[in-house]
Amino acid sequence: MICTPGPTGPTGPTGPTGPSGGETGPTGPTGATGATGATGLAGATGATGPTGPTGPTGETGPAGGATGATGATGPTGPTGAEGRAGTDGATGATGPTGADGATGATGPTGPTGPTGPTGPTGAEGATGAEGRAGTDGATGATGPTGPTGPTGATGADGATGATGADGATGATGATGETGPTGATGETGPTGPTGPTGPTGGTVLSSSLMAESAAPQQLAAANTPISLASHTLLKGDAIARTSQPSEINILTPGLYEIYYRGVAQATGEGIVFPYTISSVVALNGVPVENTRATRTVANASQAVTLSQSTATLIRSTEVGSFVLRSESPGVTWSNVVVMAAKLTDGI
Repeated sequence: MICTPGPTGPTGPTGPTGPSGGETGPTGPTGATGATGATGLAGATGATGPTGPTGPTGETGPAGGATGATGATGPTGPTGAEGRAGTDGATGATGPTGADGATGATGPTGPTGPTGPTGPTGAEGATGAEGRAGTDGATGATGPTGPTGPTGATGADGATGATGADGATGATGATGETGPTGATGETGPTGPTGPTGPTGGTVLSSSLMAESAAPQQLAAANTPISLASHTLLKGDAIARTSQPSEINILTPGLYEIYYRGVAQATGEGIVFPYTISSVVALNGVPVENTRATRTVANASQAVTLSQSTATLIRSTEVGSFVLRSESPGVTWSNVVVMAAKLTDGI
């Protein structure tokens, strides 16, 4: 007897996925395969029903326990004889697809495995050989010389510097030897005798030279300059007194007086330029033509003052004379004074 399968009924809705059970038990042994029944006739394919809406995804249930060990596979039973093919049964209409169950919650992420060890660094490659140096290029040609610029204007002349100090008088050179006496010339004719002149004064050989080399500062004006010593004293018309700055005239007559000295303006409060003045005074009165003056620019400038004159000293003027500094704050050095009587009886 052949049984014809009836139509497949509609598939009911899929129910929600239940929570996973406990641990899976061990798989039992596979039973022997039964004989294959005859295939029934295929039924007609029914119309496909509409797809139902997708239901909300349910939460994922907690993971089950550990999976049990798989049991041993049992022996395969003998294959039965193939039955004849059955007729296809009519295909029933497909029922609507049930709503999808809710998606379960995502399980926790497992721990990250350890990072594997870093492999060894490869060996450094060998340095390549240094390339050959290139040759120097040829020197370029020298460019033409540019034109010469115009000459600048000449600057103004600088101010003239202060006059330097006069140097000290050098020592007198030795007297040369007397030359040979020339031959006596022929005596000329005697001329007529002239008229007898007036009787002149008696010429006296009287002279004096006094000096002082050491510096002496004279603070006040009109101070006599000291003459420490005399190197020449001849005759009886001129003498020294007890005062080191005085020279005594003992007899009237015509006298020649000469002096020379080096001066510097070294006193405090002096305003430069400064004029230094000196003069010979006879009995306190300046002698005519004996004053000398020089101007200095600073305290380090040294100047030489000198003068020479012939003066008539009458019997009423016989006395003493001095060389005095008319300017205050002056230092004198290398001073020399000379006096000589030229005539007598005037």
